[in-house]
Order: sequence, then C-alpha cells, then structure tokens
Amino acid sequence: MGNLIKHYGFFGILSLAYEKVLTYFLFKQAKIIRRPFDCRGKKNIQIGKGFSTGRYCRFEAHGQDGEINIAIGNNCQVNDSVHIAALKSISIADNVLIASRVFITDLNHGGYGGDLHSDPLSICKDRPLTGTPVVIEQNVWLGEGVVVLPGITIGQGAIIGANAVVSKDVPAFSIAVGNPAKVIKTYNFEQKKWLAIHG
Repeated sequence: MGNLIKHYGFFGILSLAYEKVLTYFLFKQAKIIRRPFDCRGKKNIQIGKGFSTGRYCRFEAHGQDGEINIAIGNNCQVNDSVHIAALKSISIADNVLIASRVFITDLNHGGYGGDLHSDPLSICKDRPLTGTPVVIEQNVWLGEGVVVLPGITIGQGAIIGANAVVSKDVPAFSIAVGNPAKVIKTYNFEQKKWLAIHG
C-alpha cells in the first residue's frame, strides 16, 4: 500500500478505486477502464479479461445490432487517448500493448478504390461509410501515435514504432517504422536476435 500511495498519492488511489468499481459494473471482464471513456455502440464491443485503459479513450462500433465490430482479447493494455473506430471488424488478440494517441480504424467516409469511387465534389460527411476489417494478432506492441488504416493485418509479435502510419500488412515478428510504415527488422529465432533488413 505504501508504494501505491507514493506512486499515485492518496486522492489518486481513491480515484482508481472509484474507476475500478465503475469498471466492474460496466465491463465485468475488464481490469480497469479509466475515465473519461467514450464508448459508442457498447453492444457491438467485446472486451476480454484483464483489459485496461488510460484516460480519454474513445471506442466507436458503427455496425448493426448483434454484430461484434470491436473484439479485444485478454490482457490487453490501451493507454491514454486511443481512438478505435469500426464499421465491419477490428480484431485485437491477446496481450496487445497500445501506447497513447493511437488511432485504429477499419472505415472510410466514401470509397476510393475497387468498385466504389466517391465523387470528390460530394460533401465528405455525407459519403457512405465503407469498411475493410483490421486484424492485430497476439503480443503486438503499437508505439505512441501509431495509425492503423483499414484492411491491415499486423502479425504476431510485431512492433510498430512511434508515429508510424500502417498502410500495408506487417508480418509477424518484425519491427516497422515510418510513414508509410516499412519493416526494418525481423526476429531470427535461431540467433535470438532482431536483425536489420538491408536494401
């Protein structure tokens, strides 16, 4: 208890206790959801055991009733100001760590490829929502300020560097950085090292 008081202070501990009680009544599976927390479409969101958030997070599930548009696995940690917006499906597997100010979306206002091409003279907010599923596999770490765009799969054990914009799939056991995100290292299980990709 002494370490908790030293770290959070007396009023900080009271605040944590209050948030823990609220979490229990609103999301029984979760460990703690800190306030403020903006949750739209709660019936379309599935949260695993041990889930925790920082403050100012915003989750939006825009699908039909009965659909699970945002599915978050066990023991996932989401830090401050994370925004997740789904129309079709965002699947986040177990043990994923998401740093602050991360944006993950499977949707666009309008269509910009394939069979649907929105008129650039149309009003942006009036264009129909389109969605392409996002998959984040287990034990992924998304660094501060990362953006994950629609249709992306990030493989198991991957690390995405701060402020990267993920516009293409990232393979398992790799490190990707930059805008657009580019793989710079992969893990070699024989050597037990992260090895740089040259060229």
